[in-house]
Amino acid sequence: MLATPGGDDLILCQITSQNINDNLSLQLDSEDFINGSLNKTSNIRPNRLFTADTHIILYKVGQLSCKKLDSVIDRVIDILHKS
Repeated sequence: MLATPGGDDLILCQITSQNINDNLSLQLDSEDFINGSLNKTSNIRPNRLFTADTHIILYKVGQLSCKKLDSVIDRVIDILHKS
């Protein structure tokens, strides 16, 4: 989750276990979590943002470290500045 704009909406960023061949994605490893984890190394795709209602979220698998979350936010800002 990148942000909570209010109401029941969340701003989210896609995470995939697929190999991504672009310079925008960020690798996500088990050490990037404060708690929880994913089953395999994955990729965060800050160029793939979307909103979702909190009611469709079934569970939370973990919490990213502040350092990793800051990296994602910085990458989103870079993308927006280059647009």
